[in-house]
Amino acid sequence: MGAMADAEVLPAQGIGELTAGRNVGLWRHRDFMSLWAGQSVSEIGSSVTIVALPLTAVVLLHASTFAVGLLSAASTACFLLVALPAGLVVDRVTKRWLMLGCDLARMAIIGSVAVAAAFGVLTMAQLFAVALLAGLATVFFDVAYQSYVPSLISKDQLYSGNGRLAGTQAFAGVVGPGLGGALFGLLKAGAMTVDALSYAVSAGSLLLIRTKEQAVERTSRENMRKEIFVGLSFVLGHRVLRKIAACTGWANLFGSMVSALEVLFLVRVVHVRPAEIGLLIGIGSLGGVAGGIMSGRLAKWIGTARIIWFSMLVFGAVPMLLPLTAAGPRLILFPVANFGLSFCSIVYNIAQVSYRQLITPPELLGRMNAAIRWIVWGTLPLGAVLGGVLGSASVLGIRPTLWFGVAGSWAAGFWVLFSPLGRQRDITPAIPAEGQAGLTGRVENARACGGRRRCARCRVVRGWSGRARPRRHGRPRRVAAIWRRLPARRISAPSSRRPGR
Repeated sequence: MGAMADAEVLPAQGIGELTAGRNVGLWRHRDFMSLWAGQSVSEIGSSVTIVALPLTAVVLLHASTFAVGLLSAASTACFLLVALPAGLVVDRVTKRWLMLGCDLARMAIIGSVAVAAAFGVLTMAQLFAVALLAGLATVFFDVAYQSYVPSLISKDQLYSGNGRLAGTQAFAGVVGPGLGGALFGLLKAGAMTVDALSYAVSAGSLLLIRTKEQAVERTSRENMRKEIFVGLSFVLGHRVLRKIAACTGWANLFGSMVSALEVLFLVRVVHVRPAEIGLLIGIGSLGGVAGGIMSGRLAKWIGTARIIWFSMLVFGAVPMLLPLTAAGPRLILFPVANFGLSFCSIVYNIAQVSYRQLITPPELLGRMNAAIRWIVWGTLPLGAVLGGVLGSASVLGIRPTLWFGVAGSWAAGFWVLFSPLGRQRDITPAIPAEGQAGLTGRVENARACGGRRRCARCRVVRGWSGRARPRRHGRPRRVAAIWRRLPARRISAPSSRRPGR
């Protein structure tokens, strides 16, 4: 697509620090508004290509079902191949300049399709190469993008900032497909010129950002080889992150089977005209706009932890209407199913992305995001190829494969339900690290202090009233007796007072 029962910690410094430039409202944050505007235009252009690229293969080059599946797989294959090294590169270079280079590269790659079509030399081989190379640049851009936002705005603005970015992405999903279908009807492959120009606008917006990034520490080649897998170890060793990665990867595996066959289903099974395809997809994408607007309120009503699995298992049941789509009155089921899909995706992603950014140390953000992308986006090409194989008439066919895909995508929510998130309503802010306040999340750690009078690690215990209060340590036996009587709950933010004598 916060802290769980055991206490996770935030870094003592980094994303939690507020500077004068970052501690302002997002509407008055010049650099964030510049990034937001550029990405909004870029997302609209990318949404045009999502429709125009498979239509170019199906309508102009008469591609088979399997070839369309391979084309969809090629656009995401690089997440499986190079995402982990990309995370290390992102942590070792200036993120803004890396994003700028990726935008310029994608502008040239996507623009080559319109040029080749104008000269009548466009082939499926070129479409495969364009999808693969554009996907490679997207890997580096997306990993850098998610790692760059926390350095641009403060910690308490992350949820709001991610909501705005996700909302405009959803809005692009409304405008882009309809625009892509209409432009393809007029310009055919030339419609992808819009995407190329949108990358130029994104590059210009990055040049307007004034916030300077912190200096990057250089490491030896030997250390770099070892650190490639640090982010993956961090994700797999975290009780919640590994469940979120499994949920999102599972949903993407089955969801990509559906998305690979979506255009083919409308053209060859439902017999919808190309210009109407973009309109149907665009109407359904309004769910993402609604999700971006309502995500904050839903998190308050349902719970910031509960909303993560609730969005998948409750809102995510609506897309099961998609395979029921047919010509006539039942055509309305397609935009309804897409509305539910985009709504639950946006609500889920805002919650889990904000959580990931909060609990990860700044120096690991690139590798953590890369590891997550390697897992969750690495399943996309596998699902697209599997959808192309199963969608062939000699295997299951298009409609049965869609049933298989939407049911499997919905079931992904059980990964999060049967995790520490399933037992919580809200995500509690993480407790500071040892270097920030010298405290731990449980009195249990006091057993290792030897009963010293001024223990720096466990000077606060929770009384029966539920309030955190200083306490003088006695003998270890007494501390153990206190621990047996106290509930294993988290303490609140530590007091600034010195411990009592």
